[in-house]
Formats: sequence, structure tokens, C-alpha cells
Amino acid sequence: MNPSRVWLITGCSRGLGHALAVAALARGDRVVTTARNPLDLAALTAAHPDTCRALALDVTSPTQVTASVLAALEAFGGIDVLVNNAGAGLLGAIEETDEAEIARCFEVNFLGALRVTRALLPHFRARRGGQVVFVSAAAAIANYPGFGIYGAAKRALEGAAESLAQEGRPFGLRVTLVQPGPFRTGFIGASLAHVAAPLPDYDTTRGKFARTLAAMDGRQPGDPARAAAAILAAVDAERPPLRLVLGAYATDKARRTLTAAQRELEAWTPVAAATEFPTP
Repeated sequence: MNPSRVWLITGCSRGLGHALAVAALARGDRVVTTARNPLDLAALTAAHPDTCRALALDVTSPTQVTASVLAALEAFGGIDVLVNNAGAGLLGAIEETDEAEIARCFEVNFLGALRVTRALLPHFRARRGGQVVFVSAAAAIANYPGFGIYGAAKRALEGAAESLAQEGRPFGLRVTLVQPGPFRTGFIGASLAHVAAPLPDYDTTRGKFARTLAAMDGRQPGDPARAAAAILAAVDAERPPLRLVLGAYATDKARRTLTAAQRELEAWTPVAAATEFPTP
């Protein structure tokens, strides 16, 4: 059994972040939970007054990130595991999406996670260890029409995480990217923004995807509590995975994407190999 850990989890008001906080607290870990409105976390802190703390945190605010990370470190004397769960979707075709909508999506899903991570890295370096979990998305495995910006933000996050895993390895940092499929959370409802100026020409692509999401809401096959258990298992592992794909849908999607990429790579290898200077 692993010793009790201290967690900092962003975006705990609902969904996967809430389920993960519940699971960690249930096994005796200590958790600093965060949400834009800490009143949303009152039930968690009331149920676990000695092991749970709640902080206000909007990851798009650099000053609030700094203050919250300091408060989190003071709450239990350190942090062992950071989970970057806070995020929000954006549904819109590339042409439909304006600059402000793009900026907001990247602020929440990419820059916000980096802010919190960078604020904790000095602590992890000083103690020669720690874990960072980034919650990504199936859109980062292979994207959908209408999720161009959201998927791009998650892929940017994955690229940063790949580098961080290598940069932090000498001082004991462990990094895991979680790629969940459709889980029964509030993402499609409360956490999914729609572009302000949709165009009729994209109804058969972005519109079809939007209707698919709406029809799925409340009937997603993924159980957030079981996802939380899987993340706990990855964190506890001697060698945690860089990517943890969650759910049958995402697993099948990842397998099909890798197979298609392998076939395309092999088909175009002769063309690619011909681009180098001739061997003397």
C-alpha cells in the first residue's frame, strides 16, 4: 500500500475532478480541491474536514494561480500529485471561431494547466519528486469536425507534457496524460461553449457532431468513479504510463488511429526517404 499522498486537483466542482477527489479522500489521502466558486466544494470539505481543503482558483488568472498554489502548499505542508483537470470545450468550425473564442479556449485548456504546473515545479524540484497528471481528451487522439480549436489546445498540452516528462525525469518527476472517451460528466452541458456566429455551410460537419454530442449527453458509457480508480492505479504504479486511455471508445479510437498512421507511414516511406542527400 502506498503512503498517504497530498493532491492538488483543479476543476473539482463536478465530473472527473470531483470523482477523483472523492476517491482519493476515501482511501485516506489529503486533497486540496479547487473551483472557480469554492462554495461548490462545501460538501467535500464538510465530509472530510481534516483531509480536504477548498480553494478558489480560476486557472486563467496568473495572480490567483500563484496565490492558490502557495495556499495549497501551506495547507498540508507540500503537494505530491498535481491533477490538471480544469478545462472547457469549444464547439465550432475553424472559420466560425473568432479570435476571442480561440484565445479563451487556449487560456483554459493549455495556458491554465501550464500556469499551475509551472508554479509547482520549483516545489517538485526541491523535494526531488512529484507527479503531474494532465487530463487531455479523445480529441487529442484524433480530432472531430467542430472541435478544431479545442482539440488543438489539448494537443498543445500533450506536446508540452511529453517534454516535461523528459525534463523532469532527472529529479523524479512523473507525468501522465489521461485521454478519456465519453464519460457521464457535465462537459457537454455546462463546460461546452458554442461559437457565437455559426454558419449554415457547416451544418453537415460541425452541426452533425454537435447533434451527436447532444444526443449522447447523460448516456455516455464512461463512469467517472471508475475513471478515478484508473487514475489512482496509474499514480500508484511503479512506472506510470505517459498516456492513460480511458474507456472502450477511446481505446478503440487510439488503436484505429495508430493503425491508420502506421499504414500511411509505410505507404509514403519511399517518398520520404528520397528527400535526403544521396549517400556517398
